[in-house]
Amino acid sequence: MNTSAETAPGVGPKDRVVLFDGVCKLCSAWANFLIRFDHKRRFKLATVQSPEGQAILAWHGFPTDEYKTMLLVEGPKIYTKSAAFFRVMFRLPFPWPLACVGWLIPFFIRDWLYDRIALNRYSLFGCNDSCMIPNPDHESRFLKQHVE
Repeated sequence: MNTSAETAPGVGPKDRVVLFDGVCKLCSAWANFLIRFDHKRRFKLATVQSPEGQAILAWHGFPTDEYKTMLLVEGPKIYTKSAAFFRVMFRLPFPWPLACVGWLIPFFIRDWLYDRIALNRYSLFGCNDSCMIPNPDHESRFLKQHVE
């Protein structure tokens, strides 16, 4: 894992990027939720399968072929599992920050619950044949950089 204060390729020091599994129907619904409710456009999105997502995963030392968690990249920092979820929810407009009451649950229980859903997401919610493709209205919400 890269622990420097530098940011991953394509990520600015003040950027917030949500990485999600683009073929997972639950994860794609999460991305659509963010597109709908992130009115101030605080977050950019990237699928873990995209070149941008792959570069971010590699930069932070995560596997690039197996996806077990949503990731939130805030500049040089990265958050996973329930911490990523609650950090995103906190920055959305009311009433979504109310979900952060879940912070009161000890992290090992929150992350255990998160893992149960994440590890079974395909069987519970289904899987798409390919990554979601943003429509032209939402394309600006996705991280697009030339990654080498």
